[in-house]
Amino acid sequence: MQDGQIVLNQPAGHVENGETLQQAVIRETLEESGWQVTPQAILGIYAFTPFEGADTYHRVCIICHAEQHITDELDPDILGSDWFTREQIEALPQRSPLILQCINDYEQGQTHDLNMINNRHIDPN
Repeated sequence: MQDGQIVLNQPAGHVENGETLQQAVIRETLEESGWQVTPQAILGIYAFTPFEGADTYHRVCIICHAEQHITDELDPDILGSDWFTREQIEALPQRSPLILQCINDYEQGQTHDLNMINNRHIDPN
């Protein structure tokens, strides 16, 4: 829900302390969609400011392979998890313009290697 309206979004969230970005992608996708995924590549890094004076949100969009559906128990603020066609997505209210931007970039074949992410210094020991 956003401003009282049901909106479409891709799985998203925050990286927990001590967690790699790839681990966060796996965890957040499972929590918000019920799907186990394997990160494959970085699609892109995006920034979005919803309105003047608002916080700017930064998104790292990761291309994943859907392995298997694990659970129907989702985060409490998620109303459901479904697969949609591009046409269906375009017809639905979306949380941000980044949803279609990511789809456009994916359809154009944009990818970056996951090795761009350096996780060597997460563990302070």
